[in-house]
Amino acid sequence: MTALTSVPAGDEFERQLAAADPDMLRLMVKSFAEALMSAEADAACGAGYGQVSPERTNSRNGYRTRGWDTRVGSIELAIPKLRAGSYFPDWLLERRRRAEQALMSVVATAYLLGVSTRRVERLAAELGVTQLSKSQVSAMAKHLDEQVAAFRNRPLDAGPYPVVWVDALTQKVRENGRVVNVHALVAVGVNGDGTREILGIDVASAEDGAGWLAFLRSLTARGLSGVQLVISDAHRGLVEAVGAALPGAAWQRCRAHYSRNLANQVPRSAQPWVATLLRTVFEQPDAEAVHAQAQQVISTLETKFPKAAAHLDEARADLLAFTAFPHEIWRQIWSNNPQERLNKEIRRRTDVVGIFPDRNSLIRLVGAVLAEQNDEWAESRRYMGLEILAKLRRTGQEPEPATEPAALIA
Repeated sequence: MTALTSVPAGDEFERQLAAADPDMLRLMVKSFAEALMSAEADAACGAGYGQVSPERTNSRNGYRTRGWDTRVGSIELAIPKLRAGSYFPDWLLERRRRAEQALMSVVATAYLLGVSTRRVERLAAELGVTQLSKSQVSAMAKHLDEQVAAFRNRPLDAGPYPVVWVDALTQKVRENGRVVNVHALVAVGVNGDGTREILGIDVASAEDGAGWLAFLRSLTARGLSGVQLVISDAHRGLVEAVGAALPGAAWQRCRAHYSRNLANQVPRSAQPWVATLLRTVFEQPDAEAVHAQAQQVISTLETKFPKAAAHLDEARADLLAFTAFPHEIWRQIWSNNPQERLNKEIRRRTDVVGIFPDRNSLIRLVGAVLAEQNDEWAESRRYMGLEILAKLRRTGQEPEPATEPAALIA
């Protein structure tokens, strides 16, 4: 195989090369690629172009052009044709895929970062890729499917997982010619090393008990074990599914969700004051002080907002389930809620899309976002120290009965 015999030299070439001129770079890539294809075609023919040889087994038959989208822009390649059989440069291009793998990674990453397909198309045009359509962008993004599938189906072997958060995010998808709401079910846990870990993602048509039960059982089938505390909102189907799939685990009503529920019981002008009152309950130094402060807050609300006071009184048992665990554990949980921050990151990416074309595209984007976040958590410092986990394990040796919600108010 021989390379090009000569390359233009001189000050102009050096200037363009030093400036990384796109036209010069495209010309160089085109020239070298075509030289390599020509050498491979000669090898397939058994003799060089125009060479008379008894070893020749085939001959050239012109060229066919094909576009090639690269990091330096779109290039028209002249691919040699053979009189018998066919030649295709598998080392350079994939069949039925015109884009270079590096460009595909860039496009998929942009999609993962929340950039819409229309914006990716304009970005590609700025890079010199002139024939990249929205449908091609979507097709490129599908190469994330294998990575997402491996992430969703991996074994949960870093347990036990003493604390687990579960939540659902409503998203819009197109199904049967109309736009419907579906629910992305997400679970996050603290593993045996004290590190936060995203346990799973699934999509359900409705946030009911059947969907949650199937999701939680899929997690246990993959290895979820040792769960002592589950934190979620007060959706009845979810709470019942937790009791069925994770027997023995205490259920804690999510503070962030309940704060929004309680705020809806008072006028908008009073919502900041009520939120501050509720926050004082979770800032107490021990369980006795927490319960005393909760009673004080209820009494304070009764004088101005009796409806809110009754709402808090009904939810008190569910909201204070955390007091059965050591103070260091719930102090960490309330100071850094990973589920709420994760939800914001997911919505930041999905809001760019708006309406997903199908459920697979929703799983692809959300799953890729979760896989990316899980990698970041794996490299960050522990969420819970080993001494706190040891206390939690000792607490689990004499488990207190799981708190059954007296009244569930969504």
